[in-house]
Amino acid sequence: MNVTPRRAGGWAAAVAASLAGALLLAPDLADRAGAQPGIFTDERFAGLQWTFVRVRYNSQPMDMGRGRRRGFWDDPWAIDAPAAEENLSRRVRSVTSINVGDPVVLTIDDEKLWHHPWLYIVEPSNLWLSEVEAAILREFLLRGGTLTFDDFHGPFEWEHTAREIRKIFPDREIVELTPPHPVYTSFYAIDRYPQIPGLGSFFNGRTWEKGGYVPSLRAVLDDQGRAMMLINFNTDMGDGWEWSNAADYPGYLRFTAESYQMMINQIVYTLTH
Repeated sequence: MNVTPRRAGGWAAAVAASLAGALLLAPDLADRAGAQPGIFTDERFAGLQWTFVRVRYNSQPMDMGRGRRRGFWDDPWAIDAPAAEENLSRRVRSVTSINVGDPVVLTIDDEKLWHHPWLYIVEPSNLWLSEVEAAILREFLLRGGTLTFDDFHGPFEWEHTAREIRKIFPDREIVELTPPHPVYTSFYAIDRYPQIPGLGSFFNGRTWEKGGYVPSLRAVLDDQGRAMMLINFNTDMGDGWEWSNAADYPGYLRFTAESYQMMINQIVYTLTH
């Protein structure tokens, strides 16, 4: 089934209504789901579909990029790929009944973008949107889609990312999402927003980088209060998924668990709001 985003009150509201009263996963149930992937599967979300859609974006104006020749996975949009999305997709499949597709990479102007409700942009401090791309994303989000930003840190990278967000929504405020917002209880019961260190920061004994000491989940809301843009700031969720199978880093396991839980919550929130 193609899940083409529609105006508010469309597919997102219909799914939410069909699941009314069933969004909060009890903490002990959530622990079981996280501790025994593949053994316990939550069946409430059967019929929902989700695919990890990584956005292949331009990291500088098109006229400045002419003549550059780089490999497909060499640019900032591809950080942590393809391990991050493969691992996250397996985890979503193992602990929920969501129908999970194989990860894909799409450009913003690809027509297939409209077949999916959720997009992922990594290192948005390198993102450079054209007017056309900003208009496409604005329409996608207002129709009920969700865009997640991840892995950027500190005041300089925030300033650039906020400038790109204003290209999409010049008149909408960026707000902070803290408990008890439903994104924290949509699957796992999470009482605080986690700071996931990149592996390099972890090796250096810290969870922060580039002066980004305090992690926060920020958002842009639609007119009904739905978070249509989820902004993971001063945290590196992607490294948490990418390195979750690395047996050589046992001390990193608690961060991979937190990154899975937070992102699964964001995915479930996306599909039910």
